[in-house]
Amino acid sequence: MTAPLLDVDNLHVAFATRRGRVEALRGVSFAVPAGGVLGIVGESGSGKSVASLAVMGLLDRAGAVTAGRIRFDGADITRAGGHALRRLRGAALSMIFQNPRAALNPIRAVGAQIADVLRAHRPLSAAEAKARAVALLEAVQIRDAARRAAALPHELSGGMCQRVMIAMAMACEPRLIIADEPTTGLDVTTQKAVMDLLSGLVRQRGMGLVLITHDLGLAAQYCDQVTVMEAGRVVESAPPARLFGAPREAYTRRLVAACPTPTSTIAGLTPDAPPLPPAAAAPPRPPGTPLLLEVQNLAKRYPDGTVAVDGVSFAMRHGESLGLVGESGSGKSTISRLVTRLVDATGGEVIFEGESIGAIPARDFHRAPQRGRVQIVFQDAGESLNPRFSAFDSIADPLRRLSRLHDPVSLRQGVQEAADGVGLPRALLDRYPHQLSGGQRARVGIARAIAVQPRLLVLDEPTAALDVSVQAVVLQLLERLRREKGLSYLFVSHDLNVVRMLCDRLIVLRQGRVVEQGESARVFQAPADAYTAQLIAAIPHFQPERALV
Repeated sequence: MTAPLLDVDNLHVAFATRRGRVEALRGVSFAVPAGGVLGIVGESGSGKSVASLAVMGLLDRAGAVTAGRIRFDGADITRAGGHALRRLRGAALSMIFQNPRAALNPIRAVGAQIADVLRAHRPLSAAEAKARAVALLEAVQIRDAARRAAALPHELSGGMCQRVMIAMAMACEPRLIIADEPTTGLDVTTQKAVMDLLSGLVRQRGMGLVLITHDLGLAAQYCDQVTVMEAGRVVESAPPARLFGAPREAYTRRLVAACPTPTSTIAGLTPDAPPLPPAAAAPPRPPGTPLLLEVQNLAKRYPDGTVAVDGVSFAMRHGESLGLVGESGSGKSTISRLVTRLVDATGGEVIFEGESIGAIPARDFHRAPQRGRVQIVFQDAGESLNPRFSAFDSIADPLRRLSRLHDPVSLRQGVQEAADGVGLPRALLDRYPHQLSGGQRARVGIARAIAVQPRLLVLDEPTAALDVSVQAVVLQLLERLRREKGLSYLFVSHDLNVVRMLCDRLIVLRQGRVVEQGESARVFQAPADAYTAQLIAAIPHFQPERALV
């Protein structure tokens, strides 16, 4: 029998902390054959990323392998020295990190960073490395790759930075790629293209791929074997058809139940978390319900000539949830920032509750009376929350500034009511963002937005980086808040299954223009535009009831 390309056997990893020793991995074993794809799934804290960092020799100083063995391509690298690992990393072993902005050098052009990797392991001239870097950016579907190669990371979207990391990982054609949440910031068509590219390279070149993901649909579609981890241990491991079609362990069954599918409903998601109090049914909206938001011929053009939004028009009624979907660069996030008056439009109108707010300069909108009625929840709560603010201060800040609430007793009551409304335990209000889990930070982000009792909540990918079980809790929370408080949602997302569950209507965008809009059920069942059909077809399918057929 051929030895696996990567063999991790009974691996134990511990970290020294101020509170004592913490066992992060406890007897983890898995193997990746040449030409094979292994998926590792599990919630935050399960040990997925720690296992990958141990393989790469990138554990921080507080962490150490205390037992077990890591063999790569027949050689034991468990305790390999720094020089040996540096020769392997990038050339034979490569990793796509979860947070590309943190992994990329913020003051160096992205093309130069790819060229650095190439020249560290290949005898290439500067010109040859630069040309190869541009070709790699084109391979991961970055438009105008030559120009983008000269950009700094902060000048690119999160999805583009993710693609840069993928290009960098593939640069020297390594034997093994470890991809830690490689598609979190990508739209479905780019995600499919990137995963098709990675899996194709694996098969053609006899490489190995470890795919760490919270997207069970992605694991089901691309992996030969899936390993489920919980609390530093392997819970279950099997081919995806067996694992998702007939999971044997209770933990795996909970993950499967919490994963959105083309047929699931928000109420039907059953995450491993205490249920939120049930909400009363949303009252039906009569045909004459007044408009809450009107967007007329909205346009945004940047000084470099980039057209982000080109003549977009739509309307929303009170209590409605409207989804904006499309590929990266389609204008979704730009529209959300134009509507919330964080940036100024080049043309068009934004009318909120019958008043034009588009004419108010973005720099002055914080003083407008509509500011408290239009709020936004950003994609990454960890980056959008002030790291020096406790959860209490983050929620209290808009109450102080917009509601002019300064009395300490009233302010604490307002913060506690907002925290209670999103299911955030009051005991966590004194914690800082780095002391909270991803789901808890998401709740703080939602709580600070609803604390001032808005009418419109713009949600920009609020569940993109969350585990499926935490995502399920947040989706149930959003649906309950909409029913209880009569909120209206403008929901920006690339997860079409989530959009289908949460949104009444759907707008499909492409290159800044509307290509289709209508009732969500109708658009998903019978898309009128070929582009919409392409988006729907690209959704990673995860349907356990069909997995064993």
